[in-house]
Amino acid sequence: MKAFHYTEVPAQPVEGLEGVTIRWVMAENVSAPHFATRVIEVQPGAATEQHRHDWEHEVFVLAGEGVARHANAEYPVRAGSCVYVAPNEVHNFANTGDSVLRIICIVPLPPKTD
Repeated sequence: MKAFHYTEVPAQPVEGLEGVTIRWVMAENVSAPHFATRVIEVQPGAATEQHRHDWEHEVFVLAGEGVARHANAEYPVRAGSCVYVAPNEVHNFANTGDSVLRIICIVPLPPKTD
């Protein structure tokens, strides 16, 4: 077992996205075999890039407010909101509030090959 505060993992800027950082709080650093838990922080007025991928992920909003965008729809999110993103859905998150939008995002890790 490992226990620690998420801020012990350094926040890394997301290349090409001003105002967005990511902390890989549980992945290889804790020898997680199947999933990665990330804390993503989006500053006011900033957004994650619109993208898609082959895997699902689950998002829980810890703080702030914003929108989760999917295709032609926007869903308001705030602390306590849950968002499920299905595989291959085009999506992103934008901060529409006055404070940091902080989310937990859980994604599968690729299978390890020896």
